[in-house]
Amino acid sequence: MSDEPAVGLVVTGIGTVGADGFDFRTALGRHGYKYLPAASQYFLAAAKRALAQAGPDALAAVGPEERGAAVGTNSAAVALHHRMDSTVTATGAGDLSPVTAPYFSINLFGSRLATEHDLKGFNLTFTSPRVAGLEALQMGQRALATGRARRLLAGATEEALPEGEPGAYTSEAGAVALMLEPEPAARGRGVAALGRVGVRSFFLPPKVAASAEGSERAAALLRDALDALGHRPDRPLAVTAVLDGSPVGEAVAAALDEKALGGRALAGKPERVPAGAGALEPVARVAAALGAPEGHPHAVVTAAAEGNAAVCLVTPGCLETSSCLETSSCLETPGDASAMTDPPGGSERPMDGRRRASDR
Repeated sequence: MSDEPAVGLVVTGIGTVGADGFDFRTALGRHGYKYLPAASQYFLAAAKRALAQAGPDALAAVGPEERGAAVGTNSAAVALHHRMDSTVTATGAGDLSPVTAPYFSINLFGSRLATEHDLKGFNLTFTSPRVAGLEALQMGQRALATGRARRLLAGATEEALPEGEPGAYTSEAGAVALMLEPEPAARGRGVAALGRVGVRSFFLPPKVAASAEGSERAAALLRDALDALGHRPDRPLAVTAVLDGSPVGEAVAAALDEKALGGRALAGKPERVPAGAGALEPVARVAAALGAPEGHPHAVVTAAAEGNAAVCLVTPGCLETSSCLETSSCLETPGDASAMTDPPGGSERPMDGRRRASDR
């Protein structure tokens, strides 16, 4: 493995998959996938699309030990756990399927991806409420910045929650996967960079959010995140906020104005999107933001009732000049994430079983 850390990451491929109409035989192949949990099938299919867009040599250019994966999820295993519980209580643990039983562990949902693509650098799973997919980008890129690998497949996957489960009416199902690599590598392969993102995650205690100082505290955290990501206050910023109606969500929503964000000029009124039950919608919104004109920054903000929150600063089109490498939001420093992409033409956007997760 190279001793040089991978810096200036850009996204060269993105794949999105929705649950509605999904057929693993068409998306993956007729054999070998039947017994995989749906969330694993979705992420495998999304990764396949991302790699197809990035080109056949995206992974082949480096060894297996220089390839890593990071996936975020909140509900990938919930339906499976329900079925397991029903089997155990009805007829006993001896009737559990030996094919699906190992997936009681959430960490195994990305294991097939690592096996199929020989990803031996690392294989990470994140489950923080609502921000898990963004944390996968952030921490996966941090791992590359410290030299753990030189290629990254990252994103989020969800399976619809069973009826009666809290949040089932806003259930999400589908996946988004991104292929990330160093800018010089992409340029050397003659592949266009679709964009870059920086991610900062933080915590807003629910009691603080519900207090009179809640919105002020949320604004300070958002300003710190945008400053750390290298956003210049003189550049207009579009904002999409994926939030629920909890005290944390309301405090963050109240903080999204020009004055609260340190005088930043907003490109229009912030768009507020009702949050789904999982971690898919924020990643889908980041992918959508990359369809904006090149150089147009777009912040995707999300928060959960539990206090987990994150900001993604999206800048499409990073390869037109090398000047992007001079900004802190493009450099890979610990705690940073930096690069995402534009959905390929004709790909499905993530959907849930009850409503589309990324309607715009």
